[in-house]
Amino acid sequence: MKVHIPRSEGLDNSLDLLSEGYLFIRNRCRYLQTDVFQTRLLAQNVICMTGAEAAQLFYDEERFIRKGAAPKRIQKTLFGENGVQGLDGAAHRHRKLLFMSLMTPGRLNDIVDLTYTQWRKTIQKWESRDRIILFDDVQEILCRVACEWAGVPLKEAEAGKRADDLGKMVDGFGAVGPRHWQGKEARKRSEQWIETMIEQIREGELNPPKGTAADVIARHRGLNDKPLESKIAAVELLNILRPIVAIATYITFGVHALYEHPECRKKMQSGKGPYVQQFVQEVRRSYPFTPFVGARVRRNFTWKNYQFEEGTLVLLDVYGMNHDPRIWNQPDEFRPERFDHWQGSPFDFIPQGGGDNSLGHRCAGEALTVRVMEAGLHFLTNEIDYEVPVQDLSINLSRIPALPEDRMVIQRVRRKTL
Repeated sequence: MKVHIPRSEGLDNSLDLLSEGYLFIRNRCRYLQTDVFQTRLLAQNVICMTGAEAAQLFYDEERFIRKGAAPKRIQKTLFGENGVQGLDGAAHRHRKLLFMSLMTPGRLNDIVDLTYTQWRKTIQKWESRDRIILFDDVQEILCRVACEWAGVPLKEAEAGKRADDLGKMVDGFGAVGPRHWQGKEARKRSEQWIETMIEQIREGELNPPKGTAADVIARHRGLNDKPLESKIAAVELLNILRPIVAIATYITFGVHALYEHPECRKKMQSGKGPYVQQFVQEVRRSYPFTPFVGARVRRNFTWKNYQFEEGTLVLLDVYGMNHDPRIWNQPDEFRPERFDHWQGSPFDFIPQGGGDNSLGHRCAGEALTVRVMEAGLHFLTNEIDYEVPVQDLSINLSRIPALPEDRMVIQRVRRKTL
């Protein structure tokens, strides 16, 4: 027997989404006492879901597609148009294999080495400065790492500007007004930069190291055995660079956690066992990064007596699942030890998407994110000392994407003596 999906109050909840941010879906699931509800957002019917069962459903490619799921405003800032995130079926699998080919153990070790090198280059600069806004500096550090690892030439004078643009593409996707406009302009500049570079590679004017993202993407052929259009190739190469720069958010949250939980700092400094990875995973679980992900119903189907109609936009609550007491014991406590011998499924811990990593829509760079975070936070706890001055450390969950209010300020940085 079909039953009606519970409905959120109000003619359109778009303003509520803007004001509640990461808590929008969770608030309504709790109020309605359901894991599934329907609402209207941006003048269209939307179904919102949470929970591990909902996640397993959401990543069923027989029932959901990604084409048309991301609003134009997100394509114009965060993802770009015609990239891997909006593909389905054989086209998606073929493009996803391109990204997975870049994530070999050897290449992941390379980016860890580059990460340590760039962090160590910052020590002398930081020692001479009175005050460092950590998030801003880490974006530039990771921009240098990303470009070198991906085989993208980066002029010294341009590093700050390119890092700022890559950061604005992320910062603008969940905003309206100036932040969104800045994100759109940053994407235009970035795509022009990378598209020119793609064309230079194809014309033999640039020769990035073999096996790097720039080399592989510029020469990649689609299912039709033709090279990607240069604009799409630029979008996909930015889908390597942008997410690496976005790891600055996680590292900033990691430093926030180290300050709020000094006992964790001592354990990070001990270097014993797998604690660094446990700490990194708890940062990814506990702090706000991805609010939710979207897909559209491929064809009509019924789930738990609820009718899902073809074409309906469905949002899965990532942040809410990371704080779901049915999945996590005492979810609002920061406890890295919860990941000691943790054995989850692809559908209960999904900070960067769920499902199969190699073929599905889970983030291809998830292992890279963890490794780069481990390197950065290990450096910050074991190779330098610093102080955290008085500042606003609050995190506003209505702001997407979220950050500590003052972007995590540190001062009096000094190299540790052996």
